[in-house]
Order: sequence, then C-alpha cells, then structure tokens
Amino acid sequence: MANSSFHYSSVLHMEFSPLSDLAEDNETNSTAGERNFGCVQIRIPQELFLTLGLISLIENIMVILAIMKNRNLHSPMYYFICCLAVSDMLVSVSNVMETVFMLLNDHGLLDVHPGMLRHLDNVIDVMICSSVVSSLSFLCTIAADRYVTIFYALRYHSLMTTQRAVIIIVVVWLASITSSILFIVYHTDNAVIVCLVTFFCTTLVFNAVLYLHMFVLAHVHSRRITAFHKSRRQSTSMKGAITLTILLGVFIVCWGPFFLHLILILACPTSTFCNCFFRNFNLFLILIICNSLIDPLIYAYRSQELRKTLQELVLCAWCFGP
Repeated sequence: MANSSFHYSSVLHMEFSPLSDLAEDNETNSTAGERNFGCVQIRIPQELFLTLGLISLIENIMVILAIMKNRNLHSPMYYFICCLAVSDMLVSVSNVMETVFMLLNDHGLLDVHPGMLRHLDNVIDVMICSSVVSSLSFLCTIAADRYVTIFYALRYHSLMTTQRAVIIIVVVWLASITSSILFIVYHTDNAVIVCLVTFFCTTLVFNAVLYLHMFVLAHVHSRRITAFHKSRRQSTSMKGAITLTILLGVFIVCWGPFFLHLILILACPTSTFCNCFFRNFNLFLILIICNSLIDPLIYAYRSQELRKTLQELVLCAWCFGP
C-alpha cells in the first residue's frame, strides 16, 4: 500500500489475481514495452488523488443535503439521484482514505501492521465495488423512472410511489453490498471480472434501449397531449431523460477505460502491449474520481430547483463560516 503498485494489485482496490501478478511483472514487462512500443507511463501524484477526492466528497455531500432540505425535491427521481450521489461519495471516501494512508506511510508517519492494512484494503474493495454496482443500478433505475414518467404520465404517481421507490433503493443497496462482498471473497476467480464486465455491458444495453425508445417515440407521444400543463409535464420529463443521458455518457467515458482494463486482463494478461496499457491504471482511477466530481455539476446545471438549493447551502456555509 506504500506505493502505486497497491493500485495495480487491487484493480480499483479490488484484488483480482491477474493484476496481483502484473504488479510484480510490470517492471520487467513494461520496460520491454517501452522499448518496443514507446510505452509511456503517466505518473500521477498522490496529492492529486487526495485533492480531487475531497472536492468530489464535498460536492456529493452538498447534493445530498440539498435534496434532503428542499421538499420540492422529495420525489422518487431525486431519491434515486441522491443514491447515485451516495455511490459517487463511496468512491471519494475510499480514495481519500487510501491516499491518506499511503501519504502517511510514505512519509514514515504511520507504522501499521500488515494485517490491518489488509483489512483496510478489503473495506476499500467493498466500498469501491459497491459504488460500481450501485451506480450502474441506479442509472438503470432512473432511466426506468423517466421512461414511466414519459409513457405512463397519467399513472406515474400510482406506479412509482414513495414506498416502492424506497423498496427499490433498499433492494439495490443490499444487492450491491452482497455482490461486492462475494466478489472480494472470490477475487481470485476470473469469473468475478466476467460478471462485472457482463453487468456493465448489460446495463448499457438496457439504458440504450430505453433511451432510444424514449427519444424516438416521445415526439409522437407529445402530439397527443394538447393541454398546456400536460405538455409542460412532457417537456420536464424529456429534460430529465436528457439529463440522465448526459450522466450515462459521462459514466461511460470515465469508467470505460477501467472496464477495458478488465477485459484486457482476460484477453491478453501477458501481452507486452496490454502491459503497456496496464501501466496507466492510475490514470483510469483519476477518470473514475472525475466521474464522481462531474455528476453533481450535471445535477446542478440541469435542475434549476436543485441549483437554487445548492446556492442557498453555499451562501449559508459562507455566512456562518469564519
């Protein structure tokens, strides 16, 4: 945990055995890769991880507080967005925890028994894996919520009640945490990587199908709505769908290299070219942290109500600050 190889051995803090081997072999394999392919490793200072993690943590806490404070945001969609913010916050918390321990260890300010570091590593593993699974699950949940809002507008409040939303949230979190623990327990099996990649691809297809149906048929559906208040509701629902499309796009861009990393572990774990790709795993971690940092900005930009509440929270913090 005292150096960057800790990131390699955990595959985003998840200790998959292929990368544990790569952590030891990368120094020799990557040297050949640099000679043959001009492989370049982008070194990222730990202070950058800590800074981005803290900013992301503060942003997501603000989003959660804003949704809790404003009663106009007490709806299933914003409950799901709040859970997505919690998922992003798990990335931030785990990143800050790990980076602080690494910095203290590097500067000789921390002398911890290896067994304790192993337990800490397992906790971080579960947090990160839970974040991956829950983020994908809540993106699907929000997409389904927008779909129901657009195509079953008159029945939405009877179909998506607060009670059902709470049940969905509890089920998602229980499934995410349980699957994450199982993934960590069986981390030496390549089936864990296959499950994660399959889940990632399945959720992308699910969202793509829903969004395609929404955007293709929403125009036809809107023609049948003549009343002004219903047209306004349709416009609001489509705005929510567009927001979630942006969120999904950012998620793919930020998490895509990590899942490509997992695929390459299965496809070419000993290839010199793939080892060259593996050497920049810390860059993929930065992208993941950036995802948790960008998401709150998307919420604020796309939702006037949430943006207004966030501004009030910032002003209150400023006024009562030192």
